[in-house]
Amino acid sequence: MNFNRIAITVAALATSAAASAHQIWIEQPGGQGTAAIRFGEFGENLREASPGLLDKFGKPTATLLSANGEQSAEARKSAGGFDLPFRAAPGESIVAEDAAYPLYKWKQADKEITNWYRPAARLVTGFAAQPPKLALDLVPVGTPGTFKLYLKGQPHPKAKVNLVTQSGWAKEGITDAQGMVSFDLPWKGTYVAEVSVNDRSAGERQSAAGMERYDAVSYVTTLTYVKPDGIEPVPAGPAGTPSK
Repeated sequence: MNFNRIAITVAALATSAAASAHQIWIEQPGGQGTAAIRFGEFGENLREASPGLLDKFGKPTATLLSANGEQSAEARKSAGGFDLPFRAAPGESIVAEDAAYPLYKWKQADKEITNWYRPAARLVTGFAAQPPKLALDLVPVGTPGTFKLYLKGQPHPKAKVNLVTQSGWAKEGITDAQGMVSFDLPWKGTYVAEVSVNDRSAGERQSAAGMERYDAVSYVTTLTYVKPDGIEPVPAGPAGTPSK
């Protein structure tokens, strides 16, 4: 299998938080059906598949958050993503992440850097305020279109947040000193907001192979919201071709 594309994408993430890169996001069909984690580029209608780059993942996990408590589960890999055993009802939310994505190395000047790519995602069904749960988490604060970014539980300022729709329509915002960012949401349909932060704090993690040391962590997180009203959306473009 050729993983050159994802290696380039992740290396770009490590060097620039503003880089356009692959991300995971959560989708769930209208009406019936459970939610699923997708990997690719939502605004380009690109969803990676198996066999292919989807096989690079470790063990994505997800948690359904509701007034009745939390329900966690491992995702089950399918040809087009990772299927979850639940869906978010109105007033509920889902968070997901892959904390076991393989470490990778890249060169910075003459130094070899070991990096940890930590993709995560959140799906919300409304704008009621929510506390952070993911290491890098973009959450609603109670006002439509307004979100707050947290890194390790603390508000994170001066981060670029990219908001895209299925047609590729996009807006960019920057979090303020309190980690807040706001967007107009004119279109009906699905929005995905993406943000990435490179944390240059070294550390180690437990893996199946034992303890692994890393020099930095590239956090990438998304927030998905399906707006039930607004201007009729422009259709998505042709589906992108998954990498093999």
